Amino acid sequence: MTGKTETGGAQETLSYEQARDELIEVVRRLEAGGTSLEDSLALWERGEELAKVCRRWLEGARARLDAALAEEEEGEGGAE
Repeated sequence: MTGKTETGGAQETLSYEQARDELIEVVRRLEAGGTSLEDSLALWERGEELAKVCRRWLEGARARLDAALAEEEEGEGGAE
């Protein structure tokens, strides 16, 4: 699974950990305040993009786990 986001027309691929860490930094900066409205909006938009990347990674992980569990259950059903 790749998490791709559009940022200024440039494509970047982020791992879950990279997106999560950057999202934490964005939230920290927003909570600290002291930024202009324009900068705050840009940070918010970036945070939304990063949250989507994280969500896609987590959904992909969930699908892989579900598939592995289903495979395991099928294997147990055939062993009886």
